[in-house]
Amino acid sequence: MRLIHLALLACTAFALTSCNDTLDTVEADVSHIKNKVGHPLSPARLAEMQKKDMERNAPIMIRIFKEEGALEIWKAKRDNRFDKIAEYQICAWSGKLGPKVKEGDRQAPEGFYNLTPGHMNPNSSYYLAINTGFPNRYDQANGRSGTNLMIHGACSSSGCYSMTDAQVLEIYAFARDAFTGGQKTIQLQAFPFRMTAENMVRHRHSENLDFWKMLKVGYDNFEVTKRPPEVNVCDKKYVFNQQTEGGSFNASAQCPAMSTPPALASALAGYGKTYDLAYEKAVKKYDGMAWYDPSEAERKAVVADKRKGREAAYAPTGSSLKAGKLMKEAEFAALMDKKNHVTPVLTPQTPAATASTPRPATPQLSTVSTGQTAIASNTTQPAAGMTTASVPVPSMNPLAFAPQQAPEPEKKKPFWKLWATE
Repeated sequence: MRLIHLALLACTAFALTSCNDTLDTVEADVSHIKNKVGHPLSPARLAEMQKKDMERNAPIMIRIFKEEGALEIWKAKRDNRFDKIAEYQICAWSGKLGPKVKEGDRQAPEGFYNLTPGHMNPNSSYYLAINTGFPNRYDQANGRSGTNLMIHGACSSSGCYSMTDAQVLEIYAFARDAFTGGQKTIQLQAFPFRMTAENMVRHRHSENLDFWKMLKVGYDNFEVTKRPPEVNVCDKKYVFNQQTEGGSFNASAQCPAMSTPPALASALAGYGKTYDLAYEKAVKKYDGMAWYDPSEAERKAVVADKRKGREAAYAPTGSSLKAGKLMKEAEFAALMDKKNHVTPVLTPQTPAATASTPRPATPQLSTVSTGQTAIASNTTQPAAGMTTASVPVPSMNPLAFAPQQAPEPEKKKPFWKLWATE
């Protein structure tokens, strides 16, 4: 009996060690790991890949949703379509919903970024880090600035997306294996929220709506094809999966003559019909209501108890969905007016403000259409949730993505010739 008891204890200890080593929980202690850069993915992850018909070193894509506080890893299957293999709760992201505009604004980037092996930082002060690639060509064309915007560990953010050390260890391993398998660049898609019809209606009063409608075109392209879209920038706007005849893309110049491949256009059109129905339904649901997007301080307040007993640098931020609130449009307008009104500090040399003193404008509460006026020319607005199994889509090599920041070769094979209607 004694030998059996000792054996059971040994098995239990081994099981606990294995769980800790393979990081099957996000709270795993990683302090014992000596080679964090080369630490392998867990057997559980590898088994899931095999179940989903994925090669270990197949390409990946990263998606971030600020409002939901989620970071997803999508990986290519053998049919070159991508499927989600992992999802993590972001421990901390700073600022509010909306893009990063300038250095020091504490905003985390939103947009489409290409990550190369050079963006991997094994010597980060925040355990491990992957540079987001901000600013990309779109950001640069629009005069946006900022440096060292990362996905890293330590759960502390000043414009970054910060994970726990255990989470970033696994994210780093996913990226490392994909690069080892030959992927040239990993696409990072950073969104304010999941771009469903309901969410677009709920945020229809935001000053960032036009920017988000532009991002949604890329979001929709991925939802339809389940492949990272080819991203270009022209006329200071993102364009997705566009083919040109003889023209080229210049971030600051006028867009060349371009069109959406027929198979993709057909898929987006069908997808858009479902989206429009969902949008009309959401407009009725949120009629007369507006969503208040919380500040970083308000998000931190809802998770204040998580900081107890931890080091000062540990600064988790709560969910925007939990800290924000839905309110009547009149109440929202009054709240925004109050927040935007700044009373000047008077000194003996400063005259009192008069009735003509300008102040920041209150966001306009205008109703937005169903999305047929999107910024890019190829923007039939589709719906989230529609199945894609029966939709004809282009077939693209997921290893063929070119870095956004790198100049394009003069004689580049047109991307649509890599596609075939399925």
